[in-house]
Amino acid sequence: MNARIPEDVRPEVHRWLGDELFEHVPSNIVVVDRNYRVVLANRQFEEVFGKAVGRQCYEVYKRQDKVCDQCLAAQTFSDGKVHVNDEEGFDRRGKRAHYVVYTAPVRNETGEITYVIEMSYDVTETKSLQRAYNILFDRAPCYIAVINRDLRIVRSNERLVKKFGDQVGEHCYKVYKNRTERCSDCPALKTFADGQCSHSEQVGQDKSGNPIHYIVSTAPLERSKTDCSYVIELSTDVTELHDLSDRLNHESSFRNIMIESTLDALVATDTSGKVKVFNRAAEKLFKISAGQVVGNMRSDRFLPDRFLRAVEAGEANLVLSEATVVDSEGEQIPVRFSGSVLRNGDQVIGGSAFFQDLREFKELERRNLDNERLAAVGQTVAQLAHGIKNILNGLQGGMYIIRSGMRSGSQKRIDRGWNMLERNVDRITVLVKGFLNFSKGYAPKAKPTDPNALAKEVVELYRDAARQIGVELVWQPAPLVAPAMMDAEEIRSCLENLVSNAMDACKVSDNPKCSVTLAVDEHDDILEFSVHDSGCGMDHEIKNKVFTTFFTTKGLGGTGLGLLITRKIVQQHGGSIEVDSTPGKGSTFRVRFPRKRLPCAESANILVEDNHQEEDHDGGVGDGQS
Repeated sequence: MNARIPEDVRPEVHRWLGDELFEHVPSNIVVVDRNYRVVLANRQFEEVFGKAVGRQCYEVYKRQDKVCDQCLAAQTFSDGKVHVNDEEGFDRRGKRAHYVVYTAPVRNETGEITYVIEMSYDVTETKSLQRAYNILFDRAPCYIAVINRDLRIVRSNERLVKKFGDQVGEHCYKVYKNRTERCSDCPALKTFADGQCSHSEQVGQDKSGNPIHYIVSTAPLERSKTDCSYVIELSTDVTELHDLSDRLNHESSFRNIMIESTLDALVATDTSGKVKVFNRAAEKLFKISAGQVVGNMRSDRFLPDRFLRAVEAGEANLVLSEATVVDSEGEQIPVRFSGSVLRNGDQVIGGSAFFQDLREFKELERRNLDNERLAAVGQTVAQLAHGIKNILNGLQGGMYIIRSGMRSGSQKRIDRGWNMLERNVDRITVLVKGFLNFSKGYAPKAKPTDPNALAKEVVELYRDAARQIGVELVWQPAPLVAPAMMDAEEIRSCLENLVSNAMDACKVSDNPKCSVTLAVDEHDDILEFSVHDSGCGMDHEIKNKVFTTFFTTKGLGGTGLGLLITRKIVQQHGGSIEVDSTPGKGSTFRVRFPRKRLPCAESANILVEDNHQEEDHDGGVGDGQS
């Protein structure tokens, strides 16, 4: 060593190198003899491992009682060479320590190795960091690979091996995608080219051949002015997210197709009142495009105020069996309305409403009513001819008897024939008046009418007459029945006719205690008047003829038009009439009026949502107005 020291170096430097350097070197230094006993140790060593001079090196380093199996000092004593190795021992506090040991021989004047000098560097913290790095590398929740410039994987973490297999040394494009050539958009190549981080989305396949969607980020492992030698590649598996996105897109497409394909108009709003959905059927119904409406117009232009208030309050759903909307050209359109409050858990997020266009249905209903009325007229005309024929036969018989009486000079036959002529002329008069009343055309003058009050008026009108013939007349009102749109005078006439006929049936009955009951009822949005009597009843043949022209059980006292006129009035109100009768026990006439078929009021601009049945979300009936 002294031979290498320059001659012009001052003596104090020589002294310092010989005496002080040993203590000032920032590493652990000990000198051991051939018995592995420490003969010299610097302060740095003793601060780490404690007092060492006079103790065996293996005792000091590792707290052992024998020489280490792979002792570096023994190797240096044996071959006289310098040796370096990573070692693990214990510091003076008993904590595990990692250090790098450098051993070199110390020779005497004859060249014999008398001592070995050991210099060690504490790498405990470095080892700890490296261990943490290895754990992080292997257990990171992504695929990690280190790639060289040839795009071969030189290291991969556990997750990558588990998903793609242990293929260190293979090209990355072979491992990730089972390709035989480089990818055109390879992010690793970009990083090798510019030394910058790169990101991309890739599709590969795992070791079982299943598709894998992942997002790749690459970064250089060396940052220098020269090209990097390795790139670290981190890949995040987004297959589940991609599949979820596909499912969401599918569900969204399905929902949009369903919304646009439905035949009913759909309008949806958020809680702020803006229209969010306006399908093609809504465009057709309101004659305005979705582009003009969605996000630009408020929902109160299309939805009833009552429903919007329900949305704001988070109340129950609203159903209107018949309502009216106004399109962009001002035309009023009858619709069935069904509105639902939209919720996300307990939070109200808006409302949606379906509109069913009832114009075609209304037209079919109108045609059906017309057909029913035309059928009744045709039946009447056919039966009218039959009735007139019978009266003509009576007239001809009377004339024949008069002529025969005149020829024979029999005043009695002349009087008899004349009486026959008078009776049949009277029948013609009554028949023509009744038929004129039946055949006259008119539109019902409908207005809101209380069904209970109407029935009560009829009962009060006939109460005295019923008492005189010993018949009990009973009125049974319906609880909480709402007013109905009808011609009160015409319906009263129908009820009077039915009550009068029932009283007549009681008069000819053998039952000593007869009664007539006029009842009002409503169910399933159908208003019903029923007249029940405990009179003589009718057999099957008579029951089938009661609604035919000129049929009467009152002899010359009736025209046979009463029930026919009654049926006509009922039909003009969109209703129906039927009879149930048992001979000797009585009869029941039922008149039913579906509220949705009742006529509208004269000159009415009525907000339909206030005049039609309402139902709650459970299907119950609301206020019952029509």
